[in-house]
Amino acid sequence: MSKIQSFFNSNSKLPYLVLFVVGALNVIAFSPFNIWFYSPVSVAILAVALTSPISTKKAFRFGFSYGLGWFATGISWVHVAIADFGGLPLPISILLLAILDAYLALFPAIACWLAVRFKSQLGHWALLPAWMLAEWLRSVLLTGFPWLSLGYSQTTSPLSGLAPVIGEIGLQAVVIILGLCTARISYCLVQNKQTRGAVFPATIVVALLSAGYALQQVSWSNNTGKQVNISLVQGNIKQSVKWQPDNEFPTMEKYLELSQSEFEFADVIIWPEAAIPRFEIIANDFLREVDQLAASTSTALVTGIVDYQPETNMAFNNLIVLGKKYREDEFGHYKYLHNNRFSKHHLLPIGEYVPFESLLRNLAPIFDLPMSSFSRGTYQQDNLIANGINLSPAICFEIAFSDQVRTNLYQGQNRSDLILTVSNDAWFGDSHGPWQHLQIAQMRALEYAMPVVRVTNNGVTVFIDERGKISEILPQFEAGALRKQLQISKAFTPYQQFGNLPVLVLLLLFTFALLLNNKKRFTEKENSRMVQPD
Repeated sequence: MSKIQSFFNSNSKLPYLVLFVVGALNVIAFSPFNIWFYSPVSVAILAVALTSPISTKKAFRFGFSYGLGWFATGISWVHVAIADFGGLPLPISILLLAILDAYLALFPAIACWLAVRFKSQLGHWALLPAWMLAEWLRSVLLTGFPWLSLGYSQTTSPLSGLAPVIGEIGLQAVVIILGLCTARISYCLVQNKQTRGAVFPATIVVALLSAGYALQQVSWSNNTGKQVNISLVQGNIKQSVKWQPDNEFPTMEKYLELSQSEFEFADVIIWPEAAIPRFEIIANDFLREVDQLAASTSTALVTGIVDYQPETNMAFNNLIVLGKKYREDEFGHYKYLHNNRFSKHHLLPIGEYVPFESLLRNLAPIFDLPMSSFSRGTYQQDNLIANGINLSPAICFEIAFSDQVRTNLYQGQNRSDLILTVSNDAWFGDSHGPWQHLQIAQMRALEYAMPVVRVTNNGVTVFIDERGKISEILPQFEAGALRKQLQISKAFTPYQQFGNLPVLVLLLLFTFALLLNNKKRFTEKENSRMVQPD
C-alpha cells in the first residue's frame, strides 16, 4: 500500500481535515476567481482517497467532509441574507447555514459511498456514474439546488467549447473524468514509477482539452441581419427599504427617471426582478402611464412585478411587457392579466415559498420574509414578445435549470431571439454569490449559442454574447442604464436539439461496459485458479 493510501486509511482525523480543505478550495474554480483547472485537481485528490482500502462508511464520511468544505465556502454568501434580513442572532444564523451546508454535503457523500460500494464491479471509474447520479438528485430534490455544479467552473476553460454539444451536465462528467485520469497519472508516475500506465489517461486528458479547444472555433449561429437596441436599467435599491410602503413610489419613479434617456434609443428597455415594489393590481395607473410612454416612443418595456390576486389569494413573481408588443403596433397593449407575461416556476425555498409553512412561519423572521409565499407558474410558457423580439425568460434562480430554459426555446417561426434573466441579488451584498449567478447565465449562453441579457437591481447587469463572453457590464452598486445594439442570430447547437440525452446514454453504456469488462476479468481469474495444480 502506498504512503498516500496508508494516510487515508489511517484512523487519524487528519484525512477528513485535508478533504475538507480540498473541498473548500473548490470556490476558487468558480467566478469571480475562475481558476478552472482546480476542480479536476480537487476531484483527483478525492479519487485518490477513495482508492485506498476503506469501508463504504468511511467513504461516506470522506465525501461528507469534502462536500462540507465545498459548500461552506462556495455558498457562504447565503449568510449575508440570513444575517442581514433574517432577523436572527449571529449564532443561530451560522447554525442555519451549517445545516444547509450539511444537507448539500450529503450528495458528494452519497457519491463516494456508491463509488466504494461498487468499486469491485466498476473499478476506479465507479466515481463517475456515482457522482452524476448524486448530482442529479441534488438538482431535483426540494425543487433542486444545482448551484456550484462542477461544470460551471469551466466557462473560461478550453473545455467550454464542449458546452454547445454536451451542456453543463456533460462538462461536469468531463471534470470527473479529468480528475480520475489525473489521479491515475499521479499514481503511475509517483507511486509505481511507471510511465506506461500513465499513457492512456494522459491521452484522454489531451484529447478532451483538444476537443474543447477545437470546438471553441466552431460558430453555431448565423446572423439573420436583424438587430435590436436594448437598454438595461439597474436601480440599485437597498434591499432593506425595497418593500417599505413609503419607498414604493420613489422606487418606481427612480426606475422611470433612469429610463428617460433610453426611450429614444431603445427598442426594448428591461427592468430587473420585482423592480416595481407594488402589487400589479394596485400599480395600474403607473403601468398604464409607462405603457403609453413606451408606445409613443416606439419602445417596449419589460419589468418584474408581483401579481397578487385577492380573489384566489395567489401571488406570482412575474415579468410583464408594457408598450409595443409588435413593431407595427401604434398603441401600447398592456392591461391587467394580459397574456404577454411570464410567471416564475422554480421557486426558491424559504425565499419564495416556505416548506411546512404552518410550522415554520412563526419560528423566526427568516421564515416570514416579505414576498415568501408565491404560487408556481407553469413549467413551459410562451416567450415574452417585446417590440417584435421573442424573449425566453428565466427569473433569478431559474437560470440554473437548463432543461427548463431549453423547453422554452421554441423552434420554427416562434423561436426565441434572446435569453433574458432578471434577478435581485441585493440579498447577498458584496459577495461572490452574484458572480456565481452570472457564471450560470454564461453557461446558458454557451449551451445554446445565444446571447443572454442579465438585468439585476444592483449588479451584475451584463450583456453576454453567444460564446458566453461578457460584452458589456454595468458596475455593481451603481444606478444607471446599460445600452447595446444586439445582432439577432439563429443558433442550432447539438445540446439545444438533444439536451442531456446523449450524455445519459453514453454514461449508461460506459457503466454497462465497465460491468462486463470487470465480470470478464473476474471470470478469467476464477478460471485460472481452477486450473492451477494442487
